[in-house]
This record gives sequence, C-alpha cells and structure tokens, in this order.
Amino acid sequence: ANLFLPARAHIIAEVDKSGAIKGYDADGIGAETSTPLYLLVDGRTASAAEIFAGALQDNQRAVVVGSKTFGKGRIQNVQPLENGSGLAITRARYITPKGRDLHGVGIIPNKEPSQCESADSARTCLADIV
Repeated sequence: ANLFLPARAHIIAEVDKSGAIKGYDADGIGAETSTPLYLLVDGRTASAAEIFAGALQDNQRAVVVGSKTFGKGRIQNVQPLENGSGLAITRARYITPKGRDLHGVGIIPNKEPSQCESADSARTCLADIV
C-alpha cells in the first residue's frame, strides 16, 4: 500500500486488548499516486491482501472490484504444545483507515462485475467497469 499512497496516508492500525492503537502510515517515497487502480478481490482474498485492499479503498486510491473478501482481521501468535499441536492466541485486531474491523466481515467491493470467475482474466472481470 505504501507504493500507491501519498505520504502520511493511513494504511492500517493494530488495536490490542487494552485498546492501545499502533498506526502505520505511508511514507510516500517513490509512491505512484496518479495511475487509476482497480483491485480484484474475492472470498479467497485474506489477511495482508485485505489490509492492502482496505487501505486503498478507504483512501479512495483504488476501485475494489469483485466479491466480499474472507474477513481475516486478527493478529495471532501460535504457541506450540508438547503434543505437537498449537494454540493460537489473538494479540490484536486490524482496523482500516476509516476504522472498519474486517474480522468476519471482509472488504465489500465498490463494484461487482457482471461476469468474473476465478479462472477469468482481469480483462474479462473489468470489461463492464473500466
């Protein structure tokens, strides 16, 4: 997201269990901020890809196209257990620049193409949008 947003644009924030917020902002170095962007997403778009989509959407830098994303908005650490399994501990949640908590909700696209399957090209998916 840093490559497509101007300096000081909010990218994402982490909110821990105490409510403390740690924000991440673009530095603007080498950023391309004028080329129109269309970002294709679907239900398999998750985690870091959702942070990217949310940052560009909330900053009105890209048109998000497709279907609702997965909704992975938690930061977890996995602690290994003696029996070889693990315990995932949630330590924080992500919120977008406009304060949206994506967990279980995902990113709602700006536009839904009339035809777009996972095997289709970007040209096919964007045909009725661009």
